[in-house]
Amino acid sequence: MAAPPARARADYDYLIKLLLIGDSGVGKSCLLLRFSDGSFTTSFITTIGIDFKIRTIELDGKRIKLQIWDTAGQERFRTITTAYYRGAMGILLVYDVTDESSFNNIRNWIRNIEQHASDNVNKILVGNKADMDESKRAVPTSKGQALADEYGIKFFETSAKANLNVEEVFFSIAKDIKQRLADTDSKAEPQAIKINQPNQAAGGVEATQKSACCGS
Repeated sequence: MAAPPARARADYDYLIKLLLIGDSGVGKSCLLLRFSDGSFTTSFITTIGIDFKIRTIELDGKRIKLQIWDTAGQERFRTITTAYYRGAMGILLVYDVTDESSFNNIRNWIRNIEQHASDNVNKILVGNKADMDESKRAVPTSKGQALADEYGIKFFETSAKANLNVEEVFFSIAKDIKQRLADTDSKAEPQAIKINQPNQAAGGVEATQKSACCGS
């Protein structure tokens, strides 16, 4: 006997699209693999264009389906990945604590976000490879925290290899986005009676997010 068709959206309360950005080689793919599959590999394979994984988590009694997109850091793929900024609800800015140039480029990545992402997108700063010997560290923790404070965003140091703060980073940004969505939902009903305001910008963003949902 054939199984009954699965009901759409029956397995989660919120669908949240996250984006990992940062220079090539900072460990974005390793962070994603550790979070989604609980594994780590030392084999370095450059992401071509864009890749994504899905993991469903539970937060405050709600099931949150995270659709996490891993972008290529190289300049030649930058035009491909900018299209993915638009539907993103949260963006993880990743640098390598042993590579100062990847940290300095975070400002460029933030400019990209300001140009291509929605105004209310949640951001979080991630200093990866924190398991490395202190003698190899090029970016002190205090410097990462200062940059995060400057932009008013949260900051974590992580290690995909040692599984340090990986869960915490993804859960933290998911929790902030869930709260933002819940606040938006609670305000949506009164706004529905304002019929004289055509084509609100926020509605356009919401439509983009819904249309960006992956069918798999």
